[in-house]
Amino acid sequence: MQSVDLAIAGIDWLITVDPARRIIRDAAIAVRNGKIVAIGKTDDIAKAYSAARKVDGRHTVATPGLIDCHLHASFQLSRGLADEANAQSFLFDRMYPYEAALDGDDVRVAATLAGAELLKHGVTCFIDPGNYHPEASVDGVMSTGIRCIVSRSSFDLTKSVLGILPERMIETTAVALARAESVLERYAKSGNPRLGASASFRGLNNASDELILGLDQLARKYGTLLQTHACFSYSTHDSSVARTGMAEIERLEKLGVIDERMLIVHSGWLEPEELAILARRKPSLVCAPSSSLHNGYGNFLFGKLPELLALGVNVTVGSDHASSGIVDMPQEIRLACCCYKETRINPRVMPPETGLEMATVNGAKAALLSDRIGSIEVGKEADIVLFDTRRPEWQPLINPVANLVYSATGDSVRDVFVAGEQVVAGSRLTKVDESKLYEDVPLAVARFAKHLKFEQMVQLRWPVS
Repeated sequence: MQSVDLAIAGIDWLITVDPARRIIRDAAIAVRNGKIVAIGKTDDIAKAYSAARKVDGRHTVATPGLIDCHLHASFQLSRGLADEANAQSFLFDRMYPYEAALDGDDVRVAATLAGAELLKHGVTCFIDPGNYHPEASVDGVMSTGIRCIVSRSSFDLTKSVLGILPERMIETTAVALARAESVLERYAKSGNPRLGASASFRGLNNASDELILGLDQLARKYGTLLQTHACFSYSTHDSSVARTGMAEIERLEKLGVIDERMLIVHSGWLEPEELAILARRKPSLVCAPSSSLHNGYGNFLFGKLPELLALGVNVTVGSDHASSGIVDMPQEIRLACCCYKETRINPRVMPPETGLEMATVNGAKAALLSDRIGSIEVGKEADIVLFDTRRPEWQPLINPVANLVYSATGDSVRDVFVAGEQVVAGSRLTKVDESKLYEDVPLAVARFAKHLKFEQMVQLRWPVS
């Protein structure tokens, strides 16, 4: 018998999302040095492998670790501060002032809380579009055991049609590029297999051509992805046309930066020729369901992500930020699937298998990590989630993919493994003192609230006594 570090055995349903899309009953997974060495029936694995540690997988559905391709970890303390706000007000009256008020300690607490919520809901890797304290983000998220691709946020145009950035967020092009490269130098090849970096400009309307081209060059130099928000509402589309004479994707095409290494978040408001550009260049696109629904962006009414998927474009999913409510990937993929069914008036659009692919193999491709994560296969790193099926939303268990997407939430996650390390056990984090974390949160909120017009941001409409 071969020795392994970990065996998860007796799994009721193992959804591998491997190239054959196998689902195995009464399954087991053997792990050595953080990588999967065998997958099969429980009895077969037990006969071939002796495990130093065994985990009982009975009454569970196992999936690859879920991948959230867009989450602002520093926004994790913003719940309740940006409700009932249109795109302009959401950004310039609420979230940018909030972000400018944060110091490194606040960002560290927010990032720790983000990593905690993601892991407890089955996410083992996420992509952060960046903030102004990336080192604090790294400290926070790495303490939880999750994987993260970190960025430094970049703007260099202080004013757009939508508004003016807070003074603390204003930088010259040269400074923005230098600070972005500093993050890439430090984290792109950090030696930590759970940490990567990307180049990021937060949006086209506050980014010059020089900044975008410079960040693209840095992404190519360091072998990372280049990410941005684009086309998330009519107002950003209209602002781009008013300022440059071009829609957002059209402008990126003219600059020559769109390719398979680019990650474009939202991509809802597209002109016809932009669909052709995306189909030809094939960047990865991120659907952010709860964000669009919370802020009324119209991405489901006017977006074309199902059609772009059919054209071979890689479409993923992201929870965006806590200010839109949920940071729960099972709920996000349900919204992604069901909202397109509703707006297309077609129940055959976006089946649950597509939703799970968006959150696993598609996410790994977007993160440039397909060779390491995204599916449960021999040779890949053991990022695995066990969902507890002894819960009413999982019963009866006839089709586990449908149950996961249409009825389950992240609250049914029981155990989570990242590279074979158990980071959630029995729905509790193993590397973070949750009690202390929940004590730190209100202290951080009290710190940054001093720098905001808090009473104007909080929408309490009913009397509090």
